[in-house]
Amino acid sequence: MGIFDDFSKFLEDRLDEYLSANPHLELMAMEEKLREQEEETLKLMTDLKLKERQLQDEILAIAQDIQVWHARVEKAQAKGRLDLAQPAQEHEASLLRQGNQTWGQMEMLKDRIQQTQELQQKIQQRRKEVQAQVTQAQTARTVSPAQPGSPWSEPSSTDGSPSAAQLEKQFQRWEAEEELEQLKRNLGK
Repeated sequence: MGIFDDFSKFLEDRLDEYLSANPHLELMAMEEKLREQEEETLKLMTDLKLKERQLQDEILAIAQDIQVWHARVEKAQAKGRLDLAQPAQEHEASLLRQGNQTWGQMEMLKDRIQQTQELQQKIQQRRKEVQAQVTQAQTARTVSPAQPGSPWSEPSSTDGSPSAAQLEKQFQRWEAEEELEQLKRNLGK
């Protein structure tokens, strides 16, 4: 497993270097991740709202049952049927407890919906910020790719040959590609 771990580490390192050298790509990846989180949050919100509606329907059904059994208790007491009134009162009390539990579940669900809405708003805000940074970075790359001091370009020497920094990057890229090819050959054996 060691060679696969080494290869994985090598690829991760190369990806990190590439993203460091191209910050606009890192911002785009962050924007994509935020978009996915926003979609997941919206899906969760839809699921929570559906569950809330189900609990509301359940509470209404329990309330209707309580009304029916309350009327039965009163009727049995009025007619002197204590043998029916007592069990009917117990059933009505059981329905009240069930209704209270369901109400508590709905209150907890409403809190969770509120927290999810707040999270979604934070994600949306962060995504807008990242989108602005992506736009700014892309504008900086297209407007001034060859301007001295630009974070996206390396200055060339006066005779048109690559600067030391550019040459260093070219050699690093070439050496990394050679290492990758060597690893591929080793894996193929």
